[in-house]
Order: sequence, then structure tokens, then C-alpha cells
Amino acid sequence: MSNIFRGLFDTDMTSVISVTDFFLCIGCSLLIGLILAFSFMYRSHYTKSFVVTLALLPAVVCVVIMMVNGNVGAGVAVAGAFSLVRFRSAPGTAKEITMLFLAMGAGLIAGMGYLSFALLFTIIMCLLNIVYNRLDFGTKRNAAIYKTLNITIPEDLDYSDVFDGILEEYATSFELVRVKTTNMGSMFRLTYNLTLKEAVKEKEMIDKLRCRNGNLEITVSKQETTVAEL
Repeated sequence: MSNIFRGLFDTDMTSVISVTDFFLCIGCSLLIGLILAFSFMYRSHYTKSFVVTLALLPAVVCVVIMMVNGNVGAGVAVAGAFSLVRFRSAPGTAKEITMLFLAMGAGLIAGMGYLSFALLFTIIMCLLNIVYNRLDFGTKRNAAIYKTLNITIPEDLDYSDVFDGILEEYATSFELVRVKTTNMGSMFRLTYNLTLKEAVKEKEMIDKLRCRNGNLEITVSKQETTVAEL
């Protein structure tokens, strides 16, 4: 059986991986992939394609590492395996990229033959992921008071400080971040980032702004960060 799976360019000095060890490493890698996939699905938004990729990726990396173990090209192969993350069609969130690197790292450990360490590493990281999700770790506190305000005004209205008095009454801080013409240039749309003093008084603030802008369109939405997520 070992002769069937022997490489064409193997020599007597080359140690051939036994079929039993190969299946053992692959089986361990697939188990690691399933653990990572179930951990990622816990209280998270996910797609079927990403979960399947996450379940199979440790086995792919494991095979690559096993096939180059002990050769000069091992470093190049490891870099190539980790560069697989580059070929995703969408950039993905920071959590998705982290899970991909966890899958690759676990597959690398399994490919080097340290199956117990690979399982231990996977279990620890998955438990931490579940605990952090359970505790909503990193959730921005008082997120309801951070708002983005869009106000439409007629073109003849001086927008420089016309709403400052109202915003000072209801917000601890505010900033005019964008001015845009709309409706064929007959109107302006002002965009403010503001921090409300009390989220429950949002409607009261909007009512006063409507009296100032001639009852034109006003929208209040969740404030988005300007830095794109990884």
C-alpha cells in the first residue's frame, strides 16, 4: 500500500507518510473544521458557502503542510496556504477573516503532526469565541445616543448656524460632516453626526427641526463609523 502512494521523485532518504497517518490527520482536520464552523454559527450571521469553506479549510492546509514537510519549499507552501484568504470575492468582516486564520492555523498544526495541540488550540479558541458572543463583548455602550442626522433645506436658507441652537439643546456634541445639493440644485441636504443627551427626546428634537426647515425631509439613523470594517 505504501508503494502505491509513494511519490515519483521520492528517494530512499525521503520519509513517506503512511496511509494511516494521512487519514488520521485528515480526519482530525475535518473535525477541527466542524468545530470551527459550529462555533462561528453561534449567534452570528453567516452564509452556507462560508461555513462550508470554514469546515474544509483546515483539511486543505493540513494536506499542503504534510506534502511539503521537511522540504526547502515548506516556507513558500505555508505562505501560499495563508494567501488563500486573498481569493475571497468579498473582503468580509474582521470576524470572518479571523476565523479563516484560525482554520488555517489549526490545519497547519495538524499538518505538522501535532493533532492533540491542534484540537486543544481549536477548542480553546472556539470556547472563547462563544463566550465573547454570549457576553456581547465589544458592543458599543449607549449606542442609541450616537446618531446621524440628515436635514433637507431650501436653497435660500443659510445653513451655517441655523440649527445650532436646537442641536445644542438636545445634543452634547454635533458636527456638520457633509453638505450636498439635491432636487436639481433647488435644495441642500445637511448631514450631522451628533451625540444625543437623551435618546427618548429624539422625536421632540425632530419636531423643532421641522419647524425650522419648512417641514422638509429629515432622517435620523444609526451613526456609522467612517473607517471601513476589516
